[in-house]
Amino acid sequence: VQLQAYGGGLVQAGGSLRLSCLASGLTFRSYTMAWFRQAPGKEREFVAAIKWNGASIFYADSVKGRFTISRDNAKNIVYLQMDSLKPDDTAVYYCAADRQVINSSMKRGQAYNYWGQGTLVTVSS
Repeated sequence: VQLQAYGGGLVQAGGSLRLSCLASGLTFRSYTMAWFRQAPGKEREFVAAIKWNGASIFYADSVKGRFTISRDNAKNIVYLQMDSLKPDDTAVYYCAADRQVINSSMKRGQAYNYWGQGTLVTVSS
């Protein structure tokens, strides 16, 4: 299984970015996909997650209303649209995947066995 995240970069506060994560080596349409992030000097934290069919979607409170997770099962890609970005959103963003994730575990990093390499998002004030 390979997860390749891309789309990060430098953006001013209030701006937008769209992250993408291309998955290979798995039956993508069967997997729960998630985004996590890790800021410098901080622990990794949950950002958003989406069930295989999009029926269940969760967001961290800190991004709710600003970020949108979506997926294209035909292209094996999960997206994270990030709007109204703040300097506090600066972090390395990682995509994660696993097949057997129950709703109550979707926000837990330990629920995911597959991780991408991360893409850096820097939001300037």
